[in-house]
Amino acid sequence: MDCAARPATWARSEAAERKARRPNTPKSPNPKRINLSSLPMASPPPKLPIPGRRNILITSALPYVNNVPHLGNIIGCVLSADVFARYCRLRGYNAIYICGTDEYGTATETKALEEKCSPKEICDKYHVIHDEVYKWFDIKFDKFGRTSAPEQTEVCQAIFHKLMENKWLTENTMQQLYCDTCERFLADRLVEGKCPTEGCNYEAARGDQCENCSKLLNPTELIDPKCKVCKNAPRIRDTDHLFLELPLLSDKLVNYINNTSVAGMWSQNAIQATNAWLKEGLKQRCITRDLKWGVPVPHEKYKDKVFYVWFDAPIGYISITASYTPDWEKWWKDPDNVELFQFMGKDNVPFHTVMFPSTLLGTGENWTMMKTISVTEYLNYEAAESPIDFQEIYQSSCYDRFTIQPEEARWAVD
Repeated sequence: MDCAARPATWARSEAAERKARRPNTPKSPNPKRINLSSLPMASPPPKLPIPGRRNILITSALPYVNNVPHLGNIIGCVLSADVFARYCRLRGYNAIYICGTDEYGTATETKALEEKCSPKEICDKYHVIHDEVYKWFDIKFDKFGRTSAPEQTEVCQAIFHKLMENKWLTENTMQQLYCDTCERFLADRLVEGKCPTEGCNYEAARGDQCENCSKLLNPTELIDPKCKVCKNAPRIRDTDHLFLELPLLSDKLVNYINNTSVAGMWSQNAIQATNAWLKEGLKQRCITRDLKWGVPVPHEKYKDKVFYVWFDAPIGYISITASYTPDWEKWWKDPDNVELFQFMGKDNVPFHTVMFPSTLLGTGENWTMMKTISVTEYLNYEAAESPIDFQEIYQSSCYDRFTIQPEEARWAVD
């Protein structure tokens, strides 16, 4: 008898027999369903330069990690770099956008003293705040890293060794302010006083720079200096430090500036700030500090010192890329195939057009040097008591998503 001719009772009995052979598992009253949207998404592989494509490396100035982000962070470099990165992606360019928190130096130590905690605790706290605020603004970094990462020490010390080998560093004794009350040397931001620049006389100038006239200073140049910690007057003591010989590197640097400022169409304010430094004449720049929080100097005589933050900080662009991909040299040591665009406020210009290029040129290696620089003027903002606190905006929006949206905030500060 064929299957089609089987009686219906046979078919039912065979079905019942198959059912009886199945394991008797109880039916769950609430079967669990997997919410695919809740599963963590795998991170895309790091982007690397592609032969034959336009490869663009974008950076924005690294914000200090000693406070919440402010208008200057957003408008001064982060938002403009983000807009440019989006434009590059829309055009089909192979672009990455690198940024992160600048975590070493006296700014961090000073904040740690104020909050009665360690510099590392300050960095951990404020890095998270910066990261959350930029995410809320929908800033699309490819990597938002930290200069306290191990890669920073590795890259920074490697560059230092190259400069030593090539004899671009010299040792000198300098006079520095020492606080007997705190029993420590006072590096730049640990001291304040009156600006010595004629016509300025700003009462709260820092030991590294006057924020009123932008003049770069040494702590001993301040009039009536005071220790920021104990408010007592420090005294001058001798201390040995390492210096980058900018005068000896001037020919290489000027050649780079003359060629790149034209080819990269530098903004006029960047050219003016750079020429002002060159006109004054390049001087030796100290690259070490009597601090504990920073990249240690790998030299027996200076093992108790760290690198000056403005020698160390621009190297952060490289080290953060190294934390993004182990093949970071394909971005940073291939100037024929990679274009470097850097965004910042105008107070950061000399460190990116003079100090950082001189450091890289001094190594003798084939670095990807900055091609184009975008510089934002100072933002003059006045309010009744305090500037806009973006952490407050972010936190309030968590409770009322219909009050402030990221895109509205982006347009508001654009």
